[in-house]
Amino acid sequence: MRWSGGHVSDGDRERRRVVIVAPNWLGDIVMALPAVTAIRRHFGTDAVAVAVAQEMAPVFHGIPALDRVVPLQGGRDGIGPDADRLADGQFDVAILFPNSFRSAWVTRRAGIAQRWGYRGQLRGWLLTRAVRRPSRRERRHQADDYRALVRGLDIPVDVEAASLVATQAQTARAAALLERHRVTADTPRVVVAPGATNGHAKRWLPERFAELARRVATELDRTVLLVGSPGDRASGRAVESALTEFDFDFGFGSAPSNDGRIVNLIGHTDLSELMGVLSGCEVCVSNDTGAMHLASALGVPVVALFGPSDERATAPLGRHEILTRAVRCRPCLLRDCPIDHRCMRGIPTADVFEAVSRLAGWPS
Repeated sequence: MRWSGGHVSDGDRERRRVVIVAPNWLGDIVMALPAVTAIRRHFGTDAVAVAVAQEMAPVFHGIPALDRVVPLQGGRDGIGPDADRLADGQFDVAILFPNSFRSAWVTRRAGIAQRWGYRGQLRGWLLTRAVRRPSRRERRHQADDYRALVRGLDIPVDVEAASLVATQAQTARAAALLERHRVTADTPRVVVAPGATNGHAKRWLPERFAELARRVATELDRTVLLVGSPGDRASGRAVESALTEFDFDFGFGSAPSNDGRIVNLIGHTDLSELMGVLSGCEVCVSNDTGAMHLASALGVPVVALFGPSDERATAPLGRHEILTRAVRCRPCLLRDCPIDHRCMRGIPTADVFEAVSRLAGWPS
């Protein structure tokens, strides 16, 4: 194979082995999917794999066209093991989505001859093909960052949406989990994600999530599933506490609910189960979280609540409605609000309920 400036000559089309090093966070991974799809289409019959943090690997099981998913350990202790795993793949090209020194160092240590990515982070000498990162003015959405990298590698990107399909194994595991909570496969349901990583400021008020869940369950006759990571359990408990003020039967935790109307699954799903749960719901209501992006990629309409974060940069890529409160201090991008959290307090429950109704096609 003849390389020239990172390009392959037209007459030299032997099979190449390409690995995409994916971002680390769930939302970023989903926003990178259009670029991943473009790379897969560009290399055609060549082998294309994705290297990603082990706990995030189930996301890429929803892309059948990928040849392989390489799980990475991450962290300083994982540099050697991750390099060994990548070396085992005998890859010819590594395309680095993370703009980090570590990703470039690990792929070089793995012996991957061609390493392509954004220059910066003092890693230019580790790359064989460095692309100039667009300025902030040129990047409106975070997905544009990944698209710009791929275009900088002369790979056309004509995919705007992120698309995933839950596997049979993922839907089966989700069905078994829901069955334990007396939620059958044909039960119409709405998923609510009340937590958020990286700060409290991104979270809508728990009492309003509780009121929304009650209205969806009673007025729309839908089962409501609360979802989130173990780190979101405090948000789930706050919603539980607010729900006790209503005269309504519900169930929480690992025990089955009394009637399956509102079920708290926060901290009780891994990523595979979460994908299965989301794929079977009618609407997802979420703060600016990874669950929001994952639901959107699975084709689920999303009602997204934005406060301190910027919807122009991280809006879901699928069908959605975004609710905000127009206040002068947003988007501040702060983890914790130094004043009165007016950006999230200003989003009324009635507006969210009406958005849920519209997206699901029910009368509000």
